[in-house]
Amino acid sequence: MTHSLFQVRNLSYRYDQHVAFRDLSVDIPKGQITAIIGPSGCGKSSLLGVFNRICELTPQAKLSGDVLWDGVSLWDDAIDPRQLRCRVGMIFQQPNPFPLTIWKNLELPLREHGETNTTVLRHKIERALKDVGLWDEVQDRLHQSALKLSGGQQQRLCIARALILSPEVLLMDEPCSALDPAATAQIEALIQQLRQTVTIVMVTHNLGQAQRLADQVIFLWRDENGGYLAETGPKSAVFQSPQNALTRSYLQGIKG
Repeated sequence: MTHSLFQVRNLSYRYDQHVAFRDLSVDIPKGQITAIIGPSGCGKSSLLGVFNRICELTPQAKLSGDVLWDGVSLWDDAIDPRQLRCRVGMIFQQPNPFPLTIWKNLELPLREHGETNTTVLRHKIERALKDVGLWDEVQDRLHQSALKLSGGQQQRLCIARALILSPEVLLMDEPCSALDPAATAQIEALIQQLRQTVTIVMVTHNLGQAQRLADQVIFLWRDENGGYLAETGPKSAVFQSPQNALTRSYLQGIKG
């Protein structure tokens, strides 16, 4: 039986007067890739931001319901948001390397979390760059600005920066939407590789990408009252035999 890493229960999220989504109940399986799909404005990115609590940084954000992480509420007093964000890393739509050297981009998070041993730092930085396939490309320019890298290289560096803290989960918000097809193929291959060691939850508008990568699919829809869960299940079930007419219409390009 597949173990649920996150259990979303009757979750609603709003900010200002905008309802991002309402009454969501869905499980995120451990050790798999879950793709969140649906039209713009249905709450996909907002849901992603709940899993490491960056949603709380939005002014006037209001949440109701709960999310259990291995059976413990994300808002339990035992959960430190700072440590949570180490264990649940996030990759954004636009690559966002720090305006520092490649080396400093990876050294900084390690030092922020207490690592000072130079031998350990060197080993972890090299390992992270190798894990994302960047080492051979950048080993001779580690002390040059990360902003000189291509878009695809910058995104892989951002993934390395998240991985260097040994997260259990990677949240990916449209990680390829700003990249060309060649860079997208590299990132997709990397995601396939990472599934062996981390749980991945990704938002994507690219249905082909969801079909290629996902094990599970969450399909959100929206109406005048905000986003809501229309359908969820294994990729094969959602794409090949959807139960909801909205899902069928969306997959056929009729709606959304």
